Amino acid sequence: MKTDVQIAQEAKMLPITEVASKLGISEDKLIHYGKYKAKVSLDLLEELKDKPDGKLVLVTAINPTPAGEGKTTTNIGLSMGLNKIGKSAITALREPSLGPSFGVKGGAAGGGYAQVVPMEDINLHFTGDFHAITTAHNLIAALLDNHIHRGNELNIDPRRVVWKRVLDMNDRALRNIVVGLGGKSQGVPREDGFDITVASEIMAIFCLSKDLEDLKERVGNIIVAYTYDGEPVFARDLNAQGAVAVLMKDAIHPNLVQTLENTPAFIHGGPFANIAHGCNSILATKLSLKLAEYTVTEAGFGADLGAEKFFDIKARFAGLKPDAAVIVATVRALKYNGGVKKDELGNENLDALAKGFANLEKHIENVNKFGVPAVVAINKFPTDTEAELNFVLEKCRALGAEAVLSEVWAKGGEGGVELAEAVVKVCETKESNFAPIYDVEESIKAKIEKIAKEVYGADGVEFTKACEKQIAEIAKLGFDKKPICMAKTQYSLSDDPSLLGRPTGFTITVREVKVSNGAGFLVALTGDIMTMPGLPKVPAANKIDILPSGEIVGLF
Repeated sequence: MKTDVQIAQEAKMLPITEVASKLGISEDKLIHYGKYKAKVSLDLLEELKDKPDGKLVLVTAINPTPAGEGKTTTNIGLSMGLNKIGKSAITALREPSLGPSFGVKGGAAGGGYAQVVPMEDINLHFTGDFHAITTAHNLIAALLDNHIHRGNELNIDPRRVVWKRVLDMNDRALRNIVVGLGGKSQGVPREDGFDITVASEIMAIFCLSKDLEDLKERVGNIIVAYTYDGEPVFARDLNAQGAVAVLMKDAIHPNLVQTLENTPAFIHGGPFANIAHGCNSILATKLSLKLAEYTVTEAGFGADLGAEKFFDIKARFAGLKPDAAVIVATVRALKYNGGVKKDELGNENLDALAKGFANLEKHIENVNKFGVPAVVAINKFPTDTEAELNFVLEKCRALGAEAVLSEVWAKGGEGGVELAEAVVKVCETKESNFAPIYDVEESIKAKIEKIAKEVYGADGVEFTKACEKQIAEIAKLGFDKKPICMAKTQYSLSDDPSLLGRPTGFTITVREVKVSNGAGFLVALTGDIMTMPGLPKVPAANKIDILPSGEIVGLF
């Protein structure tokens, strides 16, 4: 079997001008990055503002497992399947981070015969968006430390600097550092650290901004530190927002590429799906809605994290109304949720499948709670038996959810035709009554409790004493009327990654609430969320190489 990179390298790509012309995008609206990549000028979005939107389809999944679900692959395959049945469709995805590409997770460009290309470029430097975000973030950090060094007129408490530095690489050695060492001329010594770039608030702002002016205002609203008197210090107090906007002026335009079958794809932005909202940019999604009948987009991790944040944060800010949600599941992953070990997932086990199905059942319920009709895509594996597949199909249909098999990994768009037909049927026959699950005017605790009880199935929420103090301080400062961005393990509906399936009788413990004032949401942290990953014992980087011919090998 060919590897993903071999399949991608054999793709017959169209020049990006031809991909754009299929959407009615003229040459003067393209900013070229070689023959097969381009940014699309935001001027086009302004020109199309009065054109009706197409249908919006969110692709989400059950809780991720080592068995793999194939959410991005399904997203890409669905968009190709829609084109196969005569619908114009665009896939809208996040940009991959370099860190995981050289670590263990791999890229985010799909797989098999459902990929976006040029795959190597997309998974590596692409159009430089992440470099711009990294530089913009670290500019604020440099301005902050320079201000403290130059007399500290803002009375910043160095012990309460909350703005770390970022790097788009997995590097555990940088999680906790000390800066300013080496004498008086080197700055003021203080504890600091690095997060990975996708965890930067600049990244979240980038994906939630409606234009460059909105981005500039949001950057100005970032809280970077607190004074000795406990008052917030904003990025605008350092006069940082203008320079940041200059660094972001090119990055803000959405990136246009294509799938293996030349379906247009917007790939733009990539916020961390734990401490941020895990969705591609609002700008790319809105532009896609103006250019095609169907926009197929996704949100990170399972529906308890990704779909909830898409609905409660992205859709709320952007005024989006999703028409349908596709929930991706595999027989293998459901059996894993039912207690089967990874090396035994290839064996038929209807009892474990029945037990693990409870996880999918909860995600169907959750999507419906937001008023959005659900379609279940069963990503088919060669080891799946007919009895297992029929069991899942029948159980889904009994719950009132459309359910179909997806074979896009092996067959590309042809393997997504049945899924595409089901999505079109749902969009045309079932009305979406989408609404967020809570009101932002509710208290911080009430919003968190509603997510925990309604979406996770928890009995309640416990707040640590330190967290109670933070919540009180946030309310006193007037930052409490914002959406909640839950930082929780992706592996379980609970905050304990070992509780698989559909756990009951548990409580969620919130240990910290942080203000992402520029992004416009509050981050509620449960468990131990890592914002700077480390490399595995054998990093993927060890297998990556480039041949004298220029061919890249070992990249997935």
